[in-house]
Amino acid sequence: MFPAFLIQLLIVLIIVGLLLWVVGQIPMDPTIAKIIRVVVIASVVLWLLYALIGLLPGAGFYRLH
Repeated sequence: MFPAFLIQLLIVLIIVGLLLWVVGQIPMDPTIAKIIRVVVIASVVLWLLYALIGLLPGAGFYRLH
């Protein structure tokens, strides 16, 4: 069985992928679409860093004891 945090990571990445796909399908100015994509990807990268290794001491899902 997968640990719960791996399932959560997978679900979030699938949702973000769908969100990026939807942004690509909406007719809008390419500059605005690029800004949205950059913000979404940067947010996901920061969230993954926080979730996996913890940006703050004692933070994150994965901890070595």
